[in-house]
This record gives sequence, C-alpha cells and structure tokens, in this order.
Amino acid sequence: MRYKLTFVAGLALGFVLGARAGREKYEQLKKSARQFAQNPAVRNAAESAAQNSRQAAGKAFHKVSDKVGDHVPVSVAERVRALRDKNGSLDDDWGTTNT
Repeated sequence: MRYKLTFVAGLALGFVLGARAGREKYEQLKKSARQFAQNPAVRNAAESAAQNSRQAAGKAFHKVSDKVGDHVPVSVAERVRALRDKNGSLDDDWGTTNT
C-alpha cells in the first residue's frame, strides 16, 4: 500500500509540474530527445547492443535446448534459428529493426 501511495503522489507531482512547465517545455524536451536518438554514437551503441543481444540469445538457445531437449516448441526453435541466420539483415522476424 505504501508503494502505491508513493507512486500516486509522484504521479500527481509530475502532473502538476508538467502542467506548469507548459507546452513549450514539452516541445523542447521532445526536440532534445530526438537529437539524442539521432546522434551517431547513440545509434551505434544501440546497434551494437542489439547485435550482442541476438548473439547471446542464440547461445542461450543452444544451452537451453541441450538441457531441455525436444521440449522446446518447434515454432520457438524456428524463430530463433531464423534470427541467428539473418545476422546481416536489418529486419528480424519480430518486426523490429536495428535502426
């Protein structure tokens, strides 16, 4: 209950402060966030993290499938294999991209 009350109080405080800041501050924050996301260093870091996570997922799949055996559903196994085989592609089977 304590955490819910703290969350609601924080939400109310954020709402009041946001309303006082107004639309101009919101647009400024939005512009700053967009510039940050378009920074080449940030984009490279995001691509690198995505690539590393795909590799880790492939390794994890092999370790889990060795222990679990044939209990992994075929649809999951096919999806992971497809992701692992598409290393050079920008799109994956989940509908996301590396950009």
